[in-house]
Amino acid sequence: MLKYLWLSLLVVVLDQASKHYADRVLDYHQPVTVIPGLFEWYLSYNTGAAFSFLASAGGWQRWFLLALALVISTLLIGWMRKLGPHEKLTAIGLALILGGAIGNVIDRALLGHVIDFIQVWLGSYPWPAFNLADSFITLGAVLLIGSGLLDRNKEQTDP
Repeated sequence: MLKYLWLSLLVVVLDQASKHYADRVLDYHQPVTVIPGLFEWYLSYNTGAAFSFLASAGGWQRWFLLALALVISTLLIGWMRKLGPHEKLTAIGLALILGGAIGNVIDRALLGHVIDFIQVWLGSYPWPAFNLADSFITLGAVLLIGSGLLDRNKEQTDP
């Protein structure tokens, strides 16, 4: 199922293009309202992991998170390689996660931080800023869960 790696490449290209554009046109930490109270463009740089975990760790986290992402990416490719032709949904989910992970790895390796620029509000509380790579990782995870549930239901209904 490595034939779905084109999807990973597409995710990387879309992610990097959107980050480059956001970094060029948005002012750091200056929100641009798109839908009042719900959605805005908000440029920020994350030196940590998800939700800025380890962001203030002093610099070592860059290399740790970079190495971790590369190991996980290698494992995802290995998993994709072992999939059967009937496991398309799983392959697509893994390809989306892989592309998102590589998109963030590129930022971390070249810049020392990940560019985030999407801000969603939950009432009066802002969700941590994120980017397209994060969105594709989330979508891929949802597809993996769905694939697992479908496979489990199929096993239970097969005689």
